[in-house]
Amino acid sequence: MPRPARTRSALVAASAALAILLAGCVAEPGPGSPSGTATAIAPRPTPSGSITPFPLGASVSTTPLPADLPQGCRDLLDADVLAQLDGIPLNAEGMGGGIREDSSRVCVWSEPGAATTRLVTVIGYSPEREARDALFALGQDGFTCYEPQGGLRCEKTWTDPVLPVEDGRTLFWRDGVIVDTQYSNLSPDGYTDAVIAALWPAGGRTPKPSPTPLG
Repeated sequence: MPRPARTRSALVAASAALAILLAGCVAEPGPGSPSGTATAIAPRPTPSGSITPFPLGASVSTTPLPADLPQGCRDLLDADVLAQLDGIPLNAEGMGGGIREDSSRVCVWSEPGAATTRLVTVIGYSPEREARDALFALGQDGFTCYEPQGGLRCEKTWTDPVLPVEDGRTLFWRDGVIVDTQYSNLSPDGYTDAVIAALWPAGGRTPKPSPTPLG
């Protein structure tokens, strides 16, 4: 996810395009488990209005989604990232964390009632064509997009329109799965890299190339 935690990074705009060859089985979204049901959509930081949700649906993928939330959210992160999130509630009641009916997983790090300081990650199956179109649109909207770690990553930060804090969104798509993180005043260093390494351990954490325009 986000690039950096309580540190401030600025990302420049670029366009996006990707051709990724996928192989595997069709992963169909299914009902979530009773122990981790997402009952509401978590608050999402936005520069104005609401951020368009990323397209989810049946996808060609060999990647399993995290299980046993909220513990599954912690299992995605390494010790360094967890230390940066120490003391921040995870999937607190009423914040929208858990497993949705479409099978997507939602991890919400935030104090209930806080005006800002939150991080929301949605992990779910996303079909290739729809995902590519959505990422291309983000590239046209000022996101920096590039191809690291076997997938496509797009990210952008901006100043919150109300509070003097940094907001942002980081997305990583690979093997029919999207990791979509939106945050406000909370961007742990190495967060998205840790999630990638956990979901795709064989080729997860690799040196990040310099962002370059695609297409």
